[in-house]
Parts: sequence; C-alpha cells; structure tokens
Amino acid sequence: MSAAPVELYAVADFCLIPMGLGVPSVGPQIAECQRVLEKSGLEYKLHGYGTNLEGPWDKVMQVIGECHAAVHALGTPRIATDIRIGTRTDKTITGGGNDGKIKRVEEILAAEK
Repeated sequence: MSAAPVELYAVADFCLIPMGLGVPSVGPQIAECQRVLEKSGLEYKLHGYGTNLEGPWDKVMQVIGECHAAVHALGTPRIATDIRIGTRTDKTITGGGNDGKIKRVEEILAAEK
C-alpha cells in the first residue's frame, strides 16, 4: 500500500503578458487578473513586473488559468505567462511563504551591520 500523495504548497511568482492589443499599456488587463486573484482567496501580492501567489499547487495553477480566461474575455488575443514556482517538503508552509523568504534575507543583511 502506497502513502497518500502530499498536497504541495506552491510559492509562485508569475508575470502574465497580454499581447496583440495594439497599445503599449496593459494596466486594464492586469487589473482584471488582480480581480480574479482577489476572488480566489489565495495569498497574493502585485509587484512591478508580476505577482507573487501562494497556496495549494492545484489551486495556484487553476487561478493562473482563470486569469488567462478573464484577460482573454477582455478581447486580448494572445497571452504569454512566465511562472516560477517553488515547493518544499522539508518543512510545512501554509502561508507567508514569499514574506518569509524576504524576512530571512533581511535578517541575514541586518546581522552583517
């Protein structure tokens, strides 16, 4: 009998890139994606060139797909998305994964002063 699969907690950074719009600004499309993220209930944070997102692996992937669908629904003919995802099995992370990474680096830098 094999063990039940472990549900992976994903700490991700993704950059959804709307293309084929004929205008340089993609602010309305990114705002629509942020609306989708807000409804998801997952932890997320917009930054200048993407969004940090975290939660159960399947839900993270589902929500990124929902962002694609919502932005396509605005009339965007093409979307490319860059995604970086980290997972860990050596410790439990149930929230604050991205903030924890930042805090750890800040602690190291502060110790050097």
